[in-house]
Amino acid sequence: MNARAETPPLAWPATLTDGPVRLRPIRPRDQRRWRSLREANRAWLEPWDATTPEGSPGGPATFQAYVRNLARQARAGESWPWVIEFGGEFVGQLTVAGISRGAMLSGTIGYWVAQEFAGREIAPTAVALAFDHAVTDGGLHRLEIAIRPENAASLRVAVKLGFRDEGLRVRFLHVAGAWRDHRVFALTKEDVPGGLMRRWRLTRRAAVG
Repeated sequence: MNARAETPPLAWPATLTDGPVRLRPIRPRDQRRWRSLREANRAWLEPWDATTPEGSPGGPATFQAYVRNLARQARAGESWPWVIEFGGEFVGQLTVAGISRGAMLSGTIGYWVAQEFAGREIAPTAVALAFDHAVTDGGLHRLEIAIRPENAASLRVAVKLGFRDEGLRVRFLHVAGAWRDHRVFALTKEDVPGGLMRRWRLTRRAAVG
């Protein structure tokens, strides 16, 4: 069994920034923007959205309950739920979930960005910010990203950041109404001794010039 513990005091709540990209805790007053963004991007996001298998308990009935549930998980050190902002505008979400303490010190990163903001390096920057925070202030050792093989946009994020491809997990998560295979990518603290954000900045600089 994976040990769980209270989140370290520096880990949450936390706001992380790099240029126009900012991660901040999700809050109840985000409801209107969250709903409008999700509705406008339904076709873009639904193929990759986690779903509840038939017969399992459903999720929170309202956005307010959803945010309260995320806040409870954050206080318990189980997850860190952020909004992704770009130039001060809410454009997506990123969560470090499934946080394990004890002998594992690990977590899983999940994220989405609205289609109109895709391709602007927002998602990889947000993931790099979250990774560095998780291993420094959060005390984690390893983070992974599980991605459906068909999700080309999300796969590009993992590849750009140099996450290690650890192979296919068969029928790993319930997504879009069925159990789906996922490719799992991971990094440990030792893989990026200078920090993932530093490596990502160098990668962007090399691509430009």
